[in-house]
Amino acid sequence: MAVVLDLLNKDQRPRHPEKAHRPDQPVQQRKPEWIRVKAPGSPKWAETNRIVRENKLVTVCEEAGCPNIGECWEKKHATFMIMGDTCTRACAFCNVKTGLPQALDPNEPESVAKAVEKLGLEHVVITSVDRDDLADGGAQHFADVIHAIRARSPKTTVEILTPDFLRKPGALEVVVAAKPDVFNHNLETVPSKYLKVRPGARYFHSIRLLQQVKEMDPTIFTKSGIMVGLGEERNEVLQLMDDLRSADVDFMTIGQYLQPTKKHHQVIRFVTPDEFKAYETTAYAKGFLLVSSTPLTRSSHHAGEDFAKLKAARLAKLG
Repeated sequence: MAVVLDLLNKDQRPRHPEKAHRPDQPVQQRKPEWIRVKAPGSPKWAETNRIVRENKLVTVCEEAGCPNIGECWEKKHATFMIMGDTCTRACAFCNVKTGLPQALDPNEPESVAKAVEKLGLEHVVITSVDRDDLADGGAQHFADVIHAIRARSPKTTVEILTPDFLRKPGALEVVVAAKPDVFNHNLETVPSKYLKVRPGARYFHSIRLLQQVKEMDPTIFTKSGIMVGLGEERNEVLQLMDDLRSADVDFMTIGQYLQPTKKHHQVIRFVTPDEFKAYETTAYAKGFLLVSSTPLTRSSHHAGEDFAKLKAARLAKLG
């Protein structure tokens, strides 16, 4: 029986113990040309890597096996993953380690802020593992990180990609009060796939979460993303767009799902670039301020450039 090992930490413990004894899923066929990327390793990539290591930080770029790590780290763009490297959820698509997390590091907010300052970031993305073990789901820790970044780099805009804070009353209010510039929470997939793909989450709770952000602070940009290629139907994606717009979400991202290991959900198909373009056209017609829909689109890809586009789109709409 195959076991998924935690090769990132070079130990022999299963990286995904809940998947270790499941039957292997069919492995995706050879990736089409449009989904391939160059391996990382440039001098600027190495400098970003050094800063991340020196500050003992975790990045979702590495933990989730993002295909864009070479491009982003070349530009000194990294998405910091706070509250440890171990998630309390076990989503079928995700390569982040699962299990019982360690206690929060009280020094982490300052460590992240130092790294942001050293990298000279104009825009930073902060995400996290799910922390269902914490009374507030880690909401106060998110707020502490935002405040620490603002103290050291007041001109840096802050984008957060949060868990759903399911069954954590008052948690969302704490995060919104810290006034991130962009609040991102991903739906990940259409509701019919939640039981297999995102079993610990609830689709309409996530929709309501995004809606509540706008109700609490209309100045905050909201954002959500999904993966395609998991077996969803086109009409389901279009309905999801309508659900996001009903929550007044500003920005939608759509990218191709890639299978991390044989134990993860299989790739049902590779969606073509033309189909991604059609999704983009439809999403704009439904009223999103910004849409990123390509095979290699990820939540934090080109986040800084996209923030500038978001601001311009809002001004154009108001003007």
